[in-house]
Parts: sequence; structure tokens; C-alpha cells
Amino acid sequence: MPMQSIPAHYDGSQVLLDEAVELRPDTRLIVTVLPDLDSDRDDFIRMSTTALNEAYSDDEVEYTEADIAK
Repeated sequence: MPMQSIPAHYDGSQVLLDEAVELRPDTRLIVTVLPDLDSDRDDFIRMSTTALNEAYSDDEVEYTEADIAK
């Protein structure tokens, strides 16, 4: 059987596959625990907001079209 990735989730007591897959008994598996995407997303948004606020502060120079090289 070729290597494949199968989405799954943990229901609190066991790992459940999210797609129907035929597996022979004793098929070897590797389980990868993914990060909490919602938590990572919140951290990324917080970090991005902070960086943008620093880059575009109230005393930021306003550039005109004449300042842009064509």
C-alpha cells in the first residue's frame, strides 16, 4: 500500500479517521498531532497588528505620487 495522508481527529478517547479507508489488520500508521490552528491564528493576528501599528504610526511620513519612482 502506498503512503498516504488521511485526515483524522481525536474524540477524547480514540483517534477516528475522517474518511473511509480500507486498512489490513496490523497496518503500520504514523500519527502527527497538528497545532491548534485557532490559537496559532490568534497569535499571528496579534503579532501582525502590533507590527502594522509600529510600521504605520501617526507620525508616519505621507508619500505623494511624486515620491514614487516610475
